Amino acid sequence: MEGGGGQKSGSPIYKRSPDLTKNPMTKSEQLLRIDDHDFTMRPAFGGPPIPVGVDVQVESIDTISEVDMDFTMTLYLRHYWKDERLSFPSTNNQSMTFDSRLVKKIWVPDMFFVHSKRSFIHDTTTDNVMLRVYPDGNVLYSLRVTVTAMCNMDLSRFPLDTQTCSLEIESYAYTDDDLMLYWKKGNESLNTDDRISLSQFLIQKFHTTTKLAFYSSTGWYNRLYIHFTLRRHIFFFLLQTYFPATLMVMLSWVSFWIDRRAVPARVPLGRRDFQFIEIHLQRKLSFLKAKTNLPIFSMN
Repeated sequence: MEGGGGQKSGSPIYKRSPDLTKNPMTKSEQLLRIDDHDFTMRPAFGGPPIPVGVDVQVESIDTISEVDMDFTMTLYLRHYWKDERLSFPSTNNQSMTFDSRLVKKIWVPDMFFVHSKRSFIHDTTTDNVMLRVYPDGNVLYSLRVTVTAMCNMDLSRFPLDTQTCSLEIESYAYTDDDLMLYWKKGNESLNTDDRISLSQFLIQKFHTTTKLAFYSSTGWYNRLYIHFTLRRHIFFFLLQTYFPATLMVMLSWVSFWIDRRAVPARVPLGRRDFQFIEIHLQRKLSFLKAKTNLPIFSMN
């Protein structure tokens, strides 16, 4: 009892302190009800596979390497799917666009490049990632990627050869029971820049295909293919290889018109031919020295 008032002192009520480690939700995240759903699961989990459409804009083909048997390509990779968990009310049917920060909080397809050696998402001046959400739950997810992938080349007809390389896209975790990957507009899903050109090759055509890939331990997966055919420029090698070699042989014939008794004249001419061979081979084999550490010989 307290004093003479006859009132019992009550227990103090403590107000719960806010969790300072948790970032407050933005207004757009509140509108999308991010915390109301488990986005570790794919949309419509337990139901039919979710369709994910893909289209690609090829920005450039940077390198083709016969030594490493690979190519490097920069492209815009876009995904389309519907996630009703992200639907929101809108009076004018206007979409909302986000950067990479929201991508980490929702479900997105786990695409990867089969047979790739290296790849990265561009991050100058910020991550080149765009997420666009529509009121009905349709989603567009776009990113700018550079990838280096294998290309097994047949060089038996070099330099009159034609090569076909492929970039393969597939889901890493979801089989065709959970995710149906497809080209959104068929062959029109692949767009290329008309200014793409290579010094040694002529790009003849691009086209797309779709196949199923089977792994004995995990099952069947949808796989998308980007094929492009390259025909080597013979004129490039005429200037760089055949013309110098022909000129070298013709120069060696000059010694046939010199009197055989004129040794001081014949010896420097023959030495000049060997020096020409050395310079030409050093230029052609310089890339091998960098790749395989083979020594470049000298005839001095």
